[in-house]
Amino acid sequence: MDETYDCIVLGTGLKECILSGLLSVDGLKVLHLDRNDYYGGASASLNLKQINDQYNPGAPVPAELGNAREYNIDVIPKFIMASGILVKMLIHTDVTKYLEFKVVDGSYVQKAGKINKVPATEKEALTTSLLGMFEKKRFRDFLQFVAQWDADNPKTHNKINALTAPMSEVFRKFSLDEGTVDFTGHALALHLDDAYLERPAFETFLRIRLYFESLARYAKSPYIYPLYGLGELPQAFARLSAIYGGTYMLNKPVDEIIYENGVFAGVRSGEEIAKARFVVGDPSYFANKVKPAGKVVRVICILNHPIPNTKDVDSVQIIIPQNQVNRRHDIYVAVVSHAHNVAPSGKYIAIVSTTVETDNPEAECLPGIRLLGPILHKYVLVSDSFVPLQDGTQDKVFISSSYDATSHFETTCEDVLDLYRRITGKELILTSRGESGESSSSAE
Repeated sequence: MDETYDCIVLGTGLKECILSGLLSVDGLKVLHLDRNDYYGGASASLNLKQINDQYNPGAPVPAELGNAREYNIDVIPKFIMASGILVKMLIHTDVTKYLEFKVVDGSYVQKAGKINKVPATEKEALTTSLLGMFEKKRFRDFLQFVAQWDADNPKTHNKINALTAPMSEVFRKFSLDEGTVDFTGHALALHLDDAYLERPAFETFLRIRLYFESLARYAKSPYIYPLYGLGELPQAFARLSAIYGGTYMLNKPVDEIIYENGVFAGVRSGEEIAKARFVVGDPSYFANKVKPAGKVVRVICILNHPIPNTKDVDSVQIIIPQNQVNRRHDIYVAVVSHAHNVAPSGKYIAIVSTTVETDNPEAECLPGIRLLGPILHKYVLVSDSFVPLQDGTQDKVFISSSYDATSHFETTCEDVLDLYRRITGKELILTSRGESGESSSSAE
């Protein structure tokens, strides 16, 4: 370790591993350290014993849950948009050759206390039970408008300048009711809150189109998920970095971050010191350079049955828009199972997540928990969220933000792209490596 590097990366979370891989491909000499003895950091997949030891210490794993080592439980549950930024990163780096994916079987949204499949096609708009008879036609017309809209073709604008007009104006133009606006903004466009309503409408158009494009790839839903859990993702990018000369050290404590004149200079572990031009890391390594940004609660539930009212599928996402339960943040339900090699036969893992708003985080998840049916066992995880105080361009300390409550990776990848731009001074151009790369990202 007593060497000089271009970059030192602290923590093997997904963001850090993606950046380590990208920087190694760019030709930088990278040293990657983690205090843990496993890959993934906050975004690891842990077996049931590890989960039980962390969140129910001293208690045995309940016998009815089966073999604890057959579980791979995501600490940060998320699905991958099939045409989203993460898939483009996987193809760009050819990391897909290390992974296998399975399509998530369903995408649902709650409205008026009931869950329904998210309607994303003209046919679904006319048949969904989410909408009344006249609302179905209005929603279909809205979807057609979004699909055909072209910024350079005024004939597709329907007298709306989507580059400047707020999204709320578009919804009024099509006379969509509040419930339709809710699931469109939060389950189709995947916005985190309602601030988008006053943002330029084209931003939401692009998000809805991403959902369309992702759904078109596999038909069942717009989401895919790696076999054996999300912990496979950071390991795959770590392999990429190693191929390009990156050095990895697990179970390596970081005792000191060294600065010279306020600028990062190196890292000390025990008696060893490694020097580098800059450092990348997650917030847990930089307590004095981050600020709190709220909390996220995740309730891990082990089931022996599929989720009711979802046609008994093996995997599903359910979004409960904030306004449906009088909250400021959405509630997300992500369900995977034995079909994804993350649980014993007949077992399902459902994780309910949201941003904490009160002093009773578990109670905030009840609208999602009630959708699950009987629960064999559950674990409640409450995590502090942090964001960096500075952008790193002055002190050469580039810190990722904590993972949010969303059950998809778009915000995660936006943070990676922003970090890459700040580190290198250039945008990351995501290009395909040809048909072989594209086919390797296919899912069952």
